[in-house]
Amino acid sequence: MQRKRLGDLLVETNLLTEVQLQQALAEKSNNQKLGDVLLQKGYITEQQLIEVLEFQLGIPHVSLYRYPFDESIFTVISKDFAKRHLVIPLKKEGSKLYVAMADPMDYFAINDLRLATGFQIEPAIATKDDIIRSITKYYELDDYVSDWASALPKPAVEEVVGVEEDSPIIKLVNQLLQQAVIQRASDIHIDPQETKINIRYRVDGTLRTERMLPKHMQGVLIARLKIMSNLDITEQRIPQDGRMKMNIDMYEVDLRISTLPTIYGEKIVIRILNLNTVLNDLEQLGFEMGNLEKMNQLMKKQHGIVLITGPTGSGKSSTLYAALHKLNSEEVNIITIEDPVEYQLEGINQIQTNPTVGLTFAAGLRSILRQDPNIIMVGEIRDSETADMAVRASITGHLVLSTLHTNNSIGTINRLIDMGIEPFLIASSLNGVVSQRLIRKVCRDCRQEKAATEREKEIFESRGMTIHTIYKGKGCPTCNMTGYRGRIAVHEVLVMDDELRRMIMNNQPVTDIQSFVMKRGMKFLLDDGLVKVKRGITTTEEVLRVITD
Repeated sequence: MQRKRLGDLLVETNLLTEVQLQQALAEKSNNQKLGDVLLQKGYITEQQLIEVLEFQLGIPHVSLYRYPFDESIFTVISKDFAKRHLVIPLKKEGSKLYVAMADPMDYFAINDLRLATGFQIEPAIATKDDIIRSITKYYELDDYVSDWASALPKPAVEEVVGVEEDSPIIKLVNQLLQQAVIQRASDIHIDPQETKINIRYRVDGTLRTERMLPKHMQGVLIARLKIMSNLDITEQRIPQDGRMKMNIDMYEVDLRISTLPTIYGEKIVIRILNLNTVLNDLEQLGFEMGNLEKMNQLMKKQHGIVLITGPTGSGKSSTLYAALHKLNSEEVNIITIEDPVEYQLEGINQIQTNPTVGLTFAAGLRSILRQDPNIIMVGEIRDSETADMAVRASITGHLVLSTLHTNNSIGTINRLIDMGIEPFLIASSLNGVVSQRLIRKVCRDCRQEKAATEREKEIFESRGMTIHTIYKGKGCPTCNMTGYRGRIAVHEVLVMDDELRRMIMNNQPVTDIQSFVMKRGMKFLLDDGLVKVKRGITTTEEVLRVITD
């Protein structure tokens, strides 16, 4: 029987359209596998690919999440071989060795394994992330901790300075960082407790404990992180901030490290900025078509101020950087002032604030205006002086982009008035406000269609929409049993017009402005979230959890 080609199978099972398949085949280089291209473009998930390969090749697929590994057989395959070929032993039965592989078609690896071990190799398919996580857990991290536990006397902080590259502490720190990048964590929290150290990862906005380390490792672990980020290892009484760049598993990451003295020692938080996943495209940020058109309209203005609002961690910086990327060309002079500079953009002049020498947002803005800019980006408007400078810069013929901490787009007008900006200045300078939040997406590997509840139908009806079915994730290894994987932004975009400007100049209350924009058909955060529920991207619970007002 002739085996069907992977692309045809994916189209047949409705996981892929013919157009997407042709596009992927056109972009595929000679030595690239079609599956890898489809994953890169986000057309299918790794789990979906595995299920089709299982059918196509007749090789079973295995989930390594909570798999009952026989740890005695880990000595059969060396750690280097396991990492190089992404393979991990599962069990042995007689002369057969069962292994999980990311690529069960890698006949060279299977042959090498057969020669090296003397066993007949029986491959199964597992996801790449699953295998890397298991290798780290069973081959590496626990080795370092046990090495230390058996080491007497306990390691001292002095031993960290000038240590060899293959020392347990360096390997441990590298593994913690590698594991965080694999799990797509945004932050690592190292929390010293009375008798242990908790390591927690923030994934998709929620913190979860990854592992616990013995208390005696605290000093060397913190000293190592401080050395890496050029902080003072002798100073433990005051908070310190540092940063560094690293290559982790072929990903270039920027790490921002913050220390804080607590009663049980210094707590460290590492913010991970994955430079490979910076979204430079407004289309990829989750803007619905109407909002995207409004956003593009705001970006075309020659002067005025555009504000992006939302609480901390709502993705404002990503939207700002995507907007700057769109505006960046040789004809315009773009200058930014940020605290800190999160991503470095080619062709854009970026300034880092430094309050200790008097370089604040307001002082930096004054200097920027003498540098003949077309577009100015102010990282955040925190005080009335910065607000006043930004508004005046926008009136004098510059396009100013900035962020502000407010709950919704209309509340921004009140916030600017509270900062001492005159209503007539707001009316003449403000082009528009984009308010946003980040919501978790339903895991594509375990999502199931369900009938909408009566309460959900009521919520949709109250916003002029109908819903019959929704999607929920039942929980799988890909999403760590949460039912969610990845996040997307929900937006509301308020574009100023003559009537709105007149209302602001007449100091009309926010409720009047809200009624006016509602009549005009503006979509609010809740509406945008519910549209995404209707499209099967997220759940009603997640939208209501994030959008409380």
